[in-house]
Amino acid sequence: MHRAPTPTRRHALALACALAAAALPATAAAQTFPDKPIKLVVNFPPGGAADVIGRAVAGAMSESLRQQVVVENKPGANGNIGAEQVAKSPADGYTLLMSSGGAMTVNPFIYKQMPFDAEKDLQPVASVARVLVYLTVHPTLPVNSVAEFVAYAKANPGRLSYGSAGQGSSPHLAGEMFARQAGFQATHVPYRGAAPALTDLLAGQVQFMFDPGPGLRHAAEGKLRLLAVGSPKRASQLPNTPTLDESGYPGFDADTVFGVYAPGATPAALVARLHDEVNKALATPKVQEAIRTIGGEVMAASRQEFIDRQNADRARFGKFIQEAGIKVE
Repeated sequence: MHRAPTPTRRHALALACALAAAALPATAAAQTFPDKPIKLVVNFPPGGAADVIGRAVAGAMSESLRQQVVVENKPGANGNIGAEQVAKSPADGYTLLMSSGGAMTVNPFIYKQMPFDAEKDLQPVASVARVLVYLTVHPTLPVNSVAEFVAYAKANPGRLSYGSAGQGSSPHLAGEMFARQAGFQATHVPYRGAAPALTDLLAGQVQFMFDPGPGLRHAAEGKLRLLAVGSPKRASQLPNTPTLDESGYPGFDADTVFGVYAPGATPAALVARLHDEVNKALATPKVQEAIRTIGGEVMAASRQEFIDRQNADRARFGKFIQEAGIKVE
């Protein structure tokens, strides 16, 4: 004999049906996505590492999705301006962010007030590249090695200045880490991105920089001098360039992970679809070559691996920033 459901059981069944019904639109949207162009906001100026990688990924995704992925540069405040725009955009998958890890892992420690919650208002979609920083100097500086550079800096306290992509950017943190660990003084000059900082390094307006890759071609042409890489291990494309770790500064690690982010409320099915599309783009020769040109390493990973790495970087950089007392006034 069939028994009628109890009120408790009826409630549970109704809740299950409601949840299943709510999931259907999101799943259907992920299956039909996209039916219009996608905007990929790059939160740094044209010519920098985020821009180079973002344009390559956008091109590959456009071909795969058969829908245009348009890059829009929104620089400023170490990535906060572009990141805020995406954080406050509709959570429909049509506005995404290409960013260095710093906007999520560093900015919350250096800004008194953030215009968005980096852990709630944006969610990681896919890691794209591990971006290394290279200790690069203007060729007029009479140094050819890390040891000679440090000796010169100590003999000329306060006379050297270094550029960065902005206050709290990975090139800035690398410069601060290196100066503290090596025991010399240098003046930090923040720019609105790595590209304008590189322009002034080439012109000799600043004497050195931890370059996130765009300067490597200038080093190859002799316009700059490459001394070391600020990573735990050597760059695969530049196996003859020593790390700062092996140059006498143990544990030096200023690597960051660049990735794609979506507004925090974006449905899980849509995020999963976007994750797969970004990883598909990373498998293309054009995107791999773009990442190699800036001395980076392709980093296709699961979303959980990306989230875990971001959490580890947040803890690592946050500890250093608090110890060093770095703040944006």
